[in-house]
Amino acid sequence: MNPSVPASPTFPRADGPMSAKVRSYDWAGTPLGPIAQWPAVLRFAVETMLSSRFPSCLIWGPEHTMFYNDAYRPLMGSKPEGLGRPLAEVWSEAWPTLKPLVDKAYAGEATFIEDFELETTRHGQPELAYFTFCYGPLRDEAGDVKGMVNTVVETTSKFHALRQWRDVAASLEQQVAQRTADRNRLWQLSEDVLLVARFDGAITAVNPAWTATLGWSEDETVGHPMAAFAHADDMQQVASAMAQLAIEPERRQIVARYRHRDGGERWIAWTAVPSDGFVQAVGRDTTDEHVREEALRNAEERLRQSQKMEAVGQLTGGIAHDFNNMLQGIVLPLQIIRQRMAQGRHDEVGRYIEAGLAAAKRAAGLTQRLLAFSRRQPLDSRPVDLGASLRGLESMLKTTCGENIALQLELPQGLWPALTDANQFESAVVNLAINARDAMPCGGGLHISADNVQADAAMVASIPGLEPGDYVCITVRDTGTGMTGDVIARAFDPFFTTKPLGQGTGLGLSMIYGFMRQSGGIAVLDSAVGQGTAVALYFMRSKHAEAEAAPAEALTPLTGARRPDSILVVEDDDTVRMLAVELLRDMGFQVMEAATGSAAMALLSGAVHFDLLVSDVGLPGPNGRQVADYARETFPAIKIILMTGYAEQAAMTPRFLGAHMELLVKPFDAQALVAKVHGVMGQGR
Repeated sequence: MNPSVPASPTFPRADGPMSAKVRSYDWAGTPLGPIAQWPAVLRFAVETMLSSRFPSCLIWGPEHTMFYNDAYRPLMGSKPEGLGRPLAEVWSEAWPTLKPLVDKAYAGEATFIEDFELETTRHGQPELAYFTFCYGPLRDEAGDVKGMVNTVVETTSKFHALRQWRDVAASLEQQVAQRTADRNRLWQLSEDVLLVARFDGAITAVNPAWTATLGWSEDETVGHPMAAFAHADDMQQVASAMAQLAIEPERRQIVARYRHRDGGERWIAWTAVPSDGFVQAVGRDTTDEHVREEALRNAEERLRQSQKMEAVGQLTGGIAHDFNNMLQGIVLPLQIIRQRMAQGRHDEVGRYIEAGLAAAKRAAGLTQRLLAFSRRQPLDSRPVDLGASLRGLESMLKTTCGENIALQLELPQGLWPALTDANQFESAVVNLAINARDAMPCGGGLHISADNVQADAAMVASIPGLEPGDYVCITVRDTGTGMTGDVIARAFDPFFTTKPLGQGTGLGLSMIYGFMRQSGGIAVLDSAVGQGTAVALYFMRSKHAEAEAAPAEALTPLTGARRPDSILVVEDDDTVRMLAVELLRDMGFQVMEAATGSAAMALLSGAVHFDLLVSDVGLPGPNGRQVADYARETFPAIKIILMTGYAEQAAMTPRFLGAHMELLVKPFDAQALVAKVHGVMGQGR
């Protein structure tokens, strides 16, 4: 029942739709009666409620007649108008829940409830809604409770949001708990050592794997520096790594030995990262790996030693075989010469002398090959125009290869000068040409090319043994049978050959390999069965812009007129010294001799003047180079010739020879000695 009557112009005075409804409502048909009969406390309470912007409703009298303001109306949803009706009718679906609270308020006791759950049908269907409200008793002038005031706010959205937040929080908490449990399980069960330390290195926590790996308990560990448990030789390394983590906050890896509590040692590979003011480290016990690696290194070393001994045996066997043949070619001619001399058949000894000399030269060639292989051959390294050398060899190479092999030289202009021994270079090319010829029994092609090469990082990475720098590359390529992988692997070994017995010594490629390494370069072999073979020789570029012209060789007479020049010969081998002195005296020189470096220095003290010093390098006492330096101090203008068959420094050091010093390589013949002396001292008058 909601009849409309003319509104009272004075009450209530509050603005808003609900205030207008109260003024126009026919209160005469209600238990409250006309507004004019309302007690002052009711009028005051209604006026106050309607003026409030906070959701509020007022319940009056035993019938629980309901008033509410504009802010309260949205809480009712689609419910019918509730003004002037009993509360039990308006909120009938919730009345069983609300009635005890209403009774409590009418009994004079206020109630405050937060997020109170009510099942309502305010939108035409049951729903759960949540409210925060306060029921307060409303008293008259006498203090008797006549009604109650309800201030209320709906918290359904907030409640659901809070519950979702709580669900999320609970889920996150569960996840955190799960992850914490997982981390704890990992910490407890991990076989790797997990460790936390401060930046000063002091350990704050370790997992059980620490004790299982190193034997130290947690109580014995925590608080001590991490480096304190390291092996004495690795303490500084560990301490430095910890200090570096404090300066550069990035992941670091370190492998160090740690002391076991039982006195042993373990290898630990650590990965450490700074995090949250601490160093978090994971350590893996790699002791077994190190033991296996050490065992493998020992096995490899034993294998290398075994292979070395096998190579030495093969080397000595080959040397003995070849030298015995050559010695036979020297001894027999000498014996026959002695016999012919005794028989007076002097005109027959010439051919035996030539046979003995030829055998001796073959022996000298063998020693040169051995020295080349061992990289101990004395080299006369100078700036060499390799293109010019190859052009000079062209006719010899054509003769060597034969008519059924087409020789092609590809030699560009502007080739850099190379630092090498010209004679040894030509010998190496001839050796390669001979190998190529033998690999093409039915004919083919031999291509020799030259090129300037700048070895950058990519090239160095692709050719093992090649250093960065400028090189002159000579490539000798044939179209022969090629090599298998096994043959390539052994191609540079001494005395290894695939040729039939008696057709090769097996020293050719090994000599080239040693010569190239000694020259500061490298030999690179590339071959495939049926596709031929290519050998690339990389020579270091000379710092001098122009190559030196090769000295011309000419026959020099072995005797000469007497001349005033004096020579000191220093040689510890009596036979070599006797013959050298005899040859030099035949040339007309005044000659003195010494067998040791000390004796030579005594003669060079200044009492006797010398114009030329001819000295062996490998002498007892001071060596030949030291004698030469002493001679140069005493006689600044003295000429010097150093002789050597094998001298470590002369062979390995390109700058071994000083200014105005010449090198004479043993074994040399009389013609070579005479030519070298004439080249230094002149022909005389």
